Amino acid sequence: LRHRSPKLAVLKIYDGELESEFHGFQDWIKTFELLRGKSTDDDHSVYDDRVIGKFKGYFNIYKSPEDPNCGDSGQLKILQGIPLNHPVKVLIRVYVVAGINLSPADPDGKSDPYIVLRIGKTEIKDRNNYIPKQLNPLFGRSFELQATFPQESLLTVLIYDYDLVGTDDLIGETKIDLENRFYSRHRGTCGLQNQYEIEGYNAWRDATKPTEILTKLCKDNKLDGPIMRPGQIQIGGKVFTGQTVFNQDDDTVESYEHLALKVLHSWSDIPGAGCKLVPEHIETRPLYHRDKPGMEQGHVQMWVDMFPTDMPLPGPPVDISPRKPKGYELRIIIWNTEDVILEDENILTGQKSSDIYVKGWLKGLEDDSQETDVHYNSLTGEGNFNWRFVFPFHYLPAEKQVVVNKRENIFSLEKTERKIPAVLLLQVWDFDRLSSDDFLGSIELNLNGFPRGTKTAKSCDISMTTNLSEDKKISIFQQKRIRGWWPFVKTGELTGKVEAEFHLVTAEEAEKNPVGRARKEPEPLEKPNRPDTSFSWFVNPFKCLYHLIWRNYKKYIIIGLILIILILFLVLFIYTMPGAISSRILTL
Repeated sequence: LRHRSPKLAVLKIYDGELESEFHGFQDWIKTFELLRGKSTDDDHSVYDDRVIGKFKGYFNIYKSPEDPNCGDSGQLKILQGIPLNHPVKVLIRVYVVAGINLSPADPDGKSDPYIVLRIGKTEIKDRNNYIPKQLNPLFGRSFELQATFPQESLLTVLIYDYDLVGTDDLIGETKIDLENRFYSRHRGTCGLQNQYEIEGYNAWRDATKPTEILTKLCKDNKLDGPIMRPGQIQIGGKVFTGQTVFNQDDDTVESYEHLALKVLHSWSDIPGAGCKLVPEHIETRPLYHRDKPGMEQGHVQMWVDMFPTDMPLPGPPVDISPRKPKGYELRIIIWNTEDVILEDENILTGQKSSDIYVKGWLKGLEDDSQETDVHYNSLTGEGNFNWRFVFPFHYLPAEKQVVVNKRENIFSLEKTERKIPAVLLLQVWDFDRLSSDDFLGSIELNLNGFPRGTKTAKSCDISMTTNLSEDKKISIFQQKRIRGWWPFVKTGELTGKVEAEFHLVTAEEAEKNPVGRARKEPEPLEKPNRPDTSFSWFVNPFKCLYHLIWRNYKKYIIIGLILIILILFLVLFIYTMPGAISSRILTL
């Protein structure tokens, strides 16, 4: 049976310890620390060093009944509600979700934290699963222990720093009195879930169902009920209404579990006996170090479930292991550019041009930046490329972040994991052979929400990058494939436009249908049809002379050559004329 609800199951996240929300779970008994006395008045030893034990008891003054033999089974009033003094074996599940702002333990200002649990003589050391170079580690670890109350009731959660050489350093620890939670009227054994489900990610994890919990609470508090009737549950004189009939596989099924859970969440409304019950939660506990008393060394987010072993065993523990990033491949084809600013000026002709190329990368993956080839001597800002970028990356869809694992420096032994937004950067540059390249403009696209490209270069302008409402943005993770024109911007001014095509595929799809980078196989791209003027003067000097000098000064060059020939003819004529005249006279 599954209660179909449009709501997403949620849990309560407390900013502090669970004890601070429920008065230390001392509703049934008080806890007093036993301290070792001071040897002298000048003894300023650490408070924790003076604690030698704890005394749990309850002091109460009440009016003695006129008939001393009356009462509930002869039990003293002060003992009513107090558990029997015999050992109870308990299955304990500890879920450690994450660490927050841990104190650095390494010289580089980072830590390699891992978890250690202690209760009684039992210790669990999770050293093999340390997380390198993190002060905010996402542990996602769960542990099972068995203990006997009251002898083993103090759970200690310690966070250590892993060291390859030498002993590991304690970052901090927190201690939880499980016995107080176990016997509390607030029912701190297993938090009440927001919804009742028997399967899926929110399957009921308590050993007892909501109706069974409700029945026990009514019995313990000597309340009439629960009286269950279609559509309602009655506790004493209070009636709760809700759905008790559900459709399952074209059949009608009656279940009171959902309504019983609703009653449990409203248990504080029960007159006389009601109190707030612990919901499904995550508590945030401060960590302390005995050498630094009173100074928080960070926090740990966690929760604890407890189940008596004499009751039916619960289901499997909740899987809280961190989400595994999903592999993707972003394929970008740079087709053309338009209206790119002209940065260079020909010293002979005064004509402006740019040697255009486009560069791109994903934020956090700068080592995998890629560039197109160069479109030389663009006289109008137009560039033709037909060039493919291929960016493989790992992504967490739920968090909308890219996961990057890399070493911080050459001396790092472990890779550090970082989560950063999925942002693509495209830049346009002017290539220079003898000096550094000139940056012309860029565009930054958040892959989860960026402007839709225009169909033509003419309609592409700088307004696409400013004051864009969310409903006009698109996500490549939803759209998968898109083509259009986007503007390049530099210092708030439009410096060019690029025609690009984005195609997002999963790692599995990329493996089945691979493509080559640039214009290579597989699925090669055709070479662009560039103008004859697109060439490098350094590689083709004669072609450069033809295009930059001959084509611009052809008329003057021809006239100059004719004049030179005429001058040479005239000089030769004048030079040979006297000799010719002399030889002619002598022959006569």
